[in-house]
Amino acid sequence: MQTELSTRLGVEHAVFGFTPFPAVAAAISRAGGFGVLGAVRYGAGEELARDLDWMEAHTDGRPYGLDVVMPAKKVEGVTEADIEAMIPEGHRAFVRDTLAKHGVPELAEGEASGWRITGWLEQVARSQLDVAFDYPVKLLANALGSPPADVVARAHDHGILVAALAGSARHALHHKEAGLDVIVAQGYEAGGHTGEIASMVLTPEVVRAVGPLPVLAAGGIGSGEQIAAGLALGAQGVWIGSLWLTTEEAELHSAALTRKLLAAGSGDTVRSRALTGKPARQLRTEWTDAWEDPDGPGPLPMPLQGLLVAEAVSRIQKYEVEPLLGTPVGQIVGRMDSVRPVQAVFDELTRGFERAIDRVNRIAGRA
Repeated sequence: MQTELSTRLGVEHAVFGFTPFPAVAAAISRAGGFGVLGAVRYGAGEELARDLDWMEAHTDGRPYGLDVVMPAKKVEGVTEADIEAMIPEGHRAFVRDTLAKHGVPELAEGEASGWRITGWLEQVARSQLDVAFDYPVKLLANALGSPPADVVARAHDHGILVAALAGSARHALHHKEAGLDVIVAQGYEAGGHTGEIASMVLTPEVVRAVGPLPVLAAGGIGSGEQIAAGLALGAQGVWIGSLWLTTEEAELHSAALTRKLLAAGSGDTVRSRALTGKPARQLRTEWTDAWEDPDGPGPLPMPLQGLLVAEAVSRIQKYEVEPLLGTPVGQIVGRMDSVRPVQAVFDELTRGFERAIDRVNRIAGRA
């Protein structure tokens, strides 16, 4: 599964694996793919440096990348405390009442929320980049549009390719005009923040719009046959995220959440603003249902919603309150029916890819 882009980056397979877990990212790179570590769950740079040190020790010299979340524009002088002060009391009461309804215990006195999205704030993302540029990162991806121009220039100065996710050809053209090197065409089926155009339509639209820039197909990809389809549509690789959540190396730390993922079908996800304030595909739960209830206050815009629910999400996760317990995941969750090592997942992907190519060759009379 080699393409011009994978050859340029020095990887055997054009499979780019996004994950918040260093052990998964390292295993993807060792398996011949390109592991991309998501930085949004980290705070400032020191915590990230610890895990990048670990990555350096466990990737066997294979290349890897980093995914950050930062807006192209910012509002000067606004702190996290300023944003917290904008959250209406009615929304805080709604969170308290929803947790009380399900008997979710409080965190212990003095225990900090383990799920903070401060990584959405530009000053935090910039501190992460100050650290990342000291490591041999080969690709910097941004999940919230084109990075600021100075970040793109700085990455290029370090010889790092810059990528961004796009949910439409219009978004992809903006990335091209901003000087980015790789476009990730993320379809409606994908987990996390995603738009409204399905991958089968989106991928060729983006390829046509930004060529000759390389495009990665994302959303609804969890088999070798689907990888072959993405490449057939003109992509130079695939971007896979959800599939790694049920690998042995994933650090979910929740048997209940793993059970829910393994039991879920492709229809058991929903695009909801409940987690961050922007539409993000995730497991449908009583938590997402509560935020869609017309009698409720409705989600706040980003980043207010993420700050509002941070402690609540930590409590739900810590005490494994199953009716409320969820995670961002794509429709491909219907294929995630067993816990396996990353290498076993990769072996299945390559076998499926070979089957697809053989099938097409037979159809074309070349077998």
